[in-house]
Amino acid sequence: MEPAPFLVEVSEEEIRRERQRARKLRESQWWKRRRAAGICHHCGGTFAPKELTMDHLVPVIRGGKSTKGNLVPSCKKCNSARKHRLPFEDEGA
Repeated sequence: MEPAPFLVEVSEEEIRRERQRARKLRESQWWKRRRAAGICHHCGGTFAPKELTMDHLVPVIRGGKSTKGNLVPSCKKCNSARKHRLPFEDEGA
């Protein structure tokens, strides 16, 4: 299956800004509570909280923002497998 084309052009400056916002949120109590359950948003697996990564449902490179509604805890395997796909694109993967 060929990957879908990116429909949004995102500048390097926007990518840098959103990644900086994500770094700040990673230190917040909100993220620490969100990760504390130890459950991967994608596979539902249970992990030690430190093993979960921050995943953007809509990837930054595709125009996603580093906001609470777009960030979920994800195991490294799921986060790596998703790459730059949107959630509905994962269904066929």
